[in-house]
Amino acid sequence: MEMEQLYRDHSDRVYGYIYLLVRHKECAEDLTQETFYKAFKGVDSFNKQASTATWILKIARNVTYDYFRRKRVIQFFSFEKEHDLETKALSPEGSFEQKEQLTRMYDSLRLLKKDYQEVIILRKVQECSIQETAFILGWTEAKVKMKMMRALEALKKEFHQKGGYADGTVKGI
Repeated sequence: MEMEQLYRDHSDRVYGYIYLLVRHKECAEDLTQETFYKAFKGVDSFNKQASTATWILKIARNVTYDYFRRKRVIQFFSFEKEHDLETKALSPEGSFEQKEQLTRMYDSLRLLKKDYQEVIILRKVQECSIQETAFILGWTEAKVKMKMMRALEALKKEFHQKGGYADGTVKGI
């Protein structure tokens, strides 16, 4: 496995995943580098039980949680508008309403239990399969499905309480 190609193929996805957890650009960059350092060190022990992308995301999750433990940081998704990646990508028309909805969604997501946050990030933001999510989180596929269903219900409830759509749905989820 060529290390430069591994980095080129997966660094953006790893950075995006870590950024959603730490919400700080420089920290996410550092943790992304640490993730690939650990991947390079452990490449010989990679048994191809999962895809390369899933293996890298699992390393990224572990590196990020090690960081949280070291720093005693338990907050997830401290929403910072100036660093929000997704609002910058919105089209001009309807942008204000979309930004408001996105802000409410992230505020709602931040209030959920940690395992609900993780399963939503992996399944809906990172677009991991159920099998990949189970591998990364160390859960069974049945647990991923159950947690995802509960997490979406909890997110819809929080979102509705924060002024989401009248029917309680979350756009884009």
